[in-house]
Amino acid sequence: MRENKIKKMMSEGKPVINGWLQIPSTVSAEVMAHQGWDSLTIDMQHGLVDYSNALPMLQTISSTDVTPLARVNWNEPGQIMKILDAGCYGIICPMVSNKEEAERFVQACMYPPKGYRSFGPVRGLIYGGSDYGDKANEEILKFAMIETKEALDKLDEIMSTPGVDGIYIGPADLSLAIGEKPSFDNPEGSPQYKKILEILDHAKKNKIAAGIHNASAEYAKQMIDLGFNLVTIGSDQKALTSGAKTEISKIKKIDKKETLKTY
Repeated sequence: MRENKIKKMMSEGKPVINGWLQIPSTVSAEVMAHQGWDSLTIDMQHGLVDYSNALPMLQTISSTDVTPLARVNWNEPGQIMKILDAGCYGIICPMVSNKEEAERFVQACMYPPKGYRSFGPVRGLIYGGSDYGDKANEEILKFAMIETKEALDKLDEIMSTPGVDGIYIGPADLSLAIGEKPSFDNPEGSPQYKKILEILDHAKKNKIAAGIHNASAEYAKQMIDLGFNLVTIGSDQKALTSGAKTEISKIKKIDKKETLKTY
């Protein structure tokens, strides 16, 4: 089976730089895949991407050595299994709040006896190789998102769940969980920043990977220095917006300050 490059990178202590795809287009996916990202995540939760878009985007990414991941829209076994069958090499699952939900997520990603994933990888065999069925349980990455009030009270039980490879922080929903407004790249000393450090400490204690979404490369570098294993920077939509605004601002008198407050 094709080796999961970013899983190996994390095991070797190398940070993974992850890109984010919200636009349902093979063209934008292809452009992003040629920019040097270690992995690209297709956002099927808040992005505009559904399965019919995601499949050709995965095929496009596969023309490079970038590792394809997906964030599903919920902890729903059918969607998880289907996007894995399409050749996705890792799942980021939102709103995992307790051990039971973590177990359901992991088991949907794994073939028996470790899970209940149904066998029929279709494109997984093409991308992964003929021995996909024998090795997928070990190669597929499983990231549980920590972003609810309940999850913050149950960090260790989620992170100690067998099969959970890592956690992923969505700062916007994490902010809501602690009674703050949705925001990214929060400064040291802020309530969000303190929670991020707490989650990271628990991940280190449980010896699993930690990932986080960032608005800027500068903040992502700061998170790497703290010990995060995977950092996401913005999204294709944000890159398009900020790039266009920067160019237009050179001609027109407009506010160059970034206005997007989301991924």
